[in-house]
Amino acid sequence: MRFHVTEAGPADGRPVVALHGWPQHHWVYRDLLADPPAGLRIIAPDLPGYGWSGPAPHRWAKDDVAADALALLDALGLDRVLLVGHDWGAFVGYRMVLGAPERFDGYLPMNMAHPWVSPKVLAPHLWRLWYQVPLATVGAPLQRRTDFVARVFRTASELDPETVRVYVERFRDPVVARTGRDTYRTFLLRELPAAARAPAPPRATVPIRCVFGSGDTAVHPSLVAEETADADDYTVSMVDASHFVVDERPDVVRAALVALAEETARA
Repeated sequence: MRFHVTEAGPADGRPVVALHGWPQHHWVYRDLLADPPAGLRIIAPDLPGYGWSGPAPHRWAKDDVAADALALLDALGLDRVLLVGHDWGAFVGYRMVLGAPERFDGYLPMNMAHPWVSPKVLAPHLWRLWYQVPLATVGAPLQRRTDFVARVFRTASELDPETVRVYVERFRDPVVARTGRDTYRTFLLRELPAAARAPAPPRATVPIRCVFGSGDTAVHPSLVAEETADADDYTVSMVDASHFVVDERPDVVRAALVALAEETARA
């Protein structure tokens, strides 16, 4: 797997790995990259097949992507990091912190359901996933040749047209467009049905500080509730923002990261 990675901050700073979601890439963390918090080394990869990374060597099963991201930590010589994730990056991040908790000091997920949501809690909100069906079926042509991705941003956020353009342009690339298709096709056809039959995920031992844009039209706040999280240390902060909280409230994301770094600092 060939990763495109953008870094900022001191080489000997405390490493922070920040994972993006669909339909975005590493640029979603531009505020942190342009002005890294003191003492932190921000590492923002494009996930397999997205942004400027090479094509994924699989069909974007989230466990495969988590394995790729853990291999990237190995390649960068990072034994232990702080992890940040938004959207699918947060989904993948949960797979990482549950599968290899010894690699993470703390986790900051944003606007993605936590992994302990039961089918009963999820069922009333499945209609919110309507946009995933054309992505999984029509797939690449929908993202390359129509304004579908731009319309997702227009209907779900108040991002300015120039910001939207930066993201939309990458989906004209056939590799990126196919990756978007595979992301949702694998989820709807394999991962979502399997989750209904699978045993409950393990309990989280890594401190988790969820930041959630309360105006999210795709992920309902009940899917990140503290009372349903099977975790030693899990909290949620609601923010006045849409699903795209990193773009809309970089100040809140920065503050949450700095607070997590401070509370998990090791002597």
